[in-house]
Amino acid sequence: MSFGPARPLEQLYATRSSIKWRRYPADVLPVFVAEMDFDVEPAVLDRVAETLRNSDTGYLDSAGPLAPAFARFAHDSWGWQVDTDWVHLATDVTVGVVEALRLALPEAGGRVVLTPPVYPPFFEMIEEADAIAVTVPLLEHEGWALDLAGIEAAFAAGVDALLLCNPQNPTGRCHSLAALEALARLAAAYDVFVVSDEVHAPLAHPGTVFTPFAPVARAAGARAVTVTSASKAWNLAGLKCAVVVAAEERSAALLSLLPEELAARTSILGLHANVAALSCLDWRDGLLDLLVANVRLLEAELAVHAPSVTAIRPDAGYLVWLDFRATGLGDDPARVLIDEGRVALNSGLAFGEPGRGFARLNLACDPSTVVEAVRRIAATVDARAARASAPVLARAV
Repeated sequence: MSFGPARPLEQLYATRSSIKWRRYPADVLPVFVAEMDFDVEPAVLDRVAETLRNSDTGYLDSAGPLAPAFARFAHDSWGWQVDTDWVHLATDVTVGVVEALRLALPEAGGRVVLTPPVYPPFFEMIEEADAIAVTVPLLEHEGWALDLAGIEAAFAAGVDALLLCNPQNPTGRCHSLAALEALARLAAAYDVFVVSDEVHAPLAHPGTVFTPFAPVARAAGARAVTVTSASKAWNLAGLKCAVVVAAEERSAALLSLLPEELAARTSILGLHANVAALSCLDWRDGLLDLLVANVRLLEAELAVHAPSVTAIRPDAGYLVWLDFRATGLGDDPARVLIDEGRVALNSGLAFGEPGRGFARLNLACDPSTVVEAVRRIAATVDARAARASAPVLARAV
């Protein structure tokens, strides 16, 4: 089944009950949380409906059919040879990350490297694992690249793990093969465990090469696991199912110690939805075409209506990192845009200190929503600029 258009905004407000549509009043345009405005692919809906019709609503104890389905997808997409025995279930990506860290870290006081700006729940996950975050910011001047020298310095000072985001959220950057190989060599040399969140990987844009970390880690002799799901690429977050995949033998042995209850807490409906989604590539490809078009539309609209706002063009996904530092909206432009512009973006402050003056925008929507979001952003920026210049004009008079 090919990809279809988004529902009208009025219908989304009327029919959906998720955070995106209930957190703010109806006059606020929601372009924040990572949820799509599109309908779920029909084949996925059919698989979930069939599971319900069969009253197949019990507990899970393994990845079952999802292990070979993910292995096929990983091989066909990226040439990654996945051992199906190394594929484990988790309720979602965040739970998978926390449980993997708990296995790899000391009981208390473990140290985990983060590379901000980065997905805000990463900070919470490290706290949940009773660990301490060590931040090594991305290099903005090098296109939001990993700071390998900074990472090595952190490793040398003593850390237990690194939490990698690839493709990176919020910048949409797919880390290069060279950078990942260098990171793997460092992880092997300092025996640092790497947990790689690759949930946005199926949405690498055409012309972009996404490199999974696991085979790179294995080649370098580094310990690593990958946590991922069909949740972002096929809009299935609420169905609660992810996989945790070992990169090599030592990490496979570690994951064998995951709590048995972890699989039981994963949704059987989510498992079947993931299995179906991973074969719905025509739908995914249609989505990617729209996302790329929306990125270009956003850039064009900003250039005309809000040229002081800079969009960081993503390599993957439907989230765009916007630089508001030249607009006069302050350290937290998202707050101003909600209060004055009635448009909701994610606050850059939540992504760590490098997010000051930034905000994240969701482009998994109809093109008309992109245009309206820019209209509200531009009106807010213009109004702030007018207020800032008013006293100067008054004195001149």
